[in-house]
Amino acid sequence: MILYLDTSALVKRYFREPHSDELLSRWRSATQIVTSFVAYAETMASMYLKKREADLSETFIQKIASSFQRDWESFIRIEVNQELNGHIDRVIQIHPLRGFDAIHLASALAIQERISEGFLFACFDERLTRAARREGLETFPPE
Repeated sequence: MILYLDTSALVKRYFREPHSDELLSRWRSATQIVTSFVAYAETMASMYLKKREADLSETFIQKIASSFQRDWESFIRIEVNQELNGHIDRVIQIHPLRGFDAIHLASALAIQERISEGFLFACFDERLTRAARREGLETFPPE
């Protein structure tokens, strides 16, 4: 199974949040992890936001950031390019999504078109999950 992670799912690997254990189980069973290139900036920003909000130490955040950066190198990363823009144009006309959410959905759809094995879209944003389901993607968490 190929596992696509939007940023809301990706951060659950590095911070204990609801559904983190279930997500990690799917992560371990995946043959490949896929995300968009925009997830790097979103994930790093999320880490430092959590640092400020929870008064986490710089040492702790650096350790988590280093772990993420090591993982990042093993992901299939979908580029935002002219080909993806066609998918983005289509999904934003149909679904009420924010910009980066449209990029994640378009990226997942683009990669799913190219594979023959199982595909799971992990996301913890309700609006993006609804759009993914309408596009026929299997989602985690399930309904």
